[in-house]
Amino acid sequence: MVVKKKTAKKPVKVEKKVEKKEEEGGMSLDDAFGDDSGVEYAKSKPRKVKEKKKGLDEEELDEELDEVEAAVSTSDEPRDVKIKASKPISKVKKGDKIKIDGKEYTVDAHYVLIDHGATKEMALELYDNDDKDYQLRYFDDQMESTLDLYELQEILYVKKRMNKVEW
Repeated sequence: MVVKKKTAKKPVKVEKKVEKKEEEGGMSLDDAFGDDSGVEYAKSKPRKVKEKKKGLDEEELDEELDEVEAAVSTSDEPRDVKIKASKPISKVKKGDKIKIDGKEYTVDAHYVLIDHGATKEMALELYDNDDKDYQLRYFDDQMESTLDLYELQEILYVKKRMNKVEW
């Protein structure tokens, strides 16, 4: 014979629904978001007029900006880079030395920067004795006409002029 223990039944909680009428508290949604005819908006703040910096006027600033852009941008200048290679540039590897305008750099890496399909943009990572970082970039199918030197400044590579490259 099997004896069953009697368990006490748990009382079921009954939730009481309390209905609130709109009149009891606050406004109805229609009244709250209805028209805004009775609303007064604050006056807008007066616009601040920027004062020109003393010293240079707009034309002088434009001229100065053009001079800086011309100094930084070398893309419109004709290329007169002389290249003296002891081996093909594709054979340059980590640890090799490269001289640019008489200053010696050490190769840190040689890799494909961007693969454009028909051609590849290559980069030689360089550093000097002061541990400044540089990149020598070129396209593998037209190295002589596309060789450019970039210097790392903060987080951005800035193009630098060069006249002679040896490896």
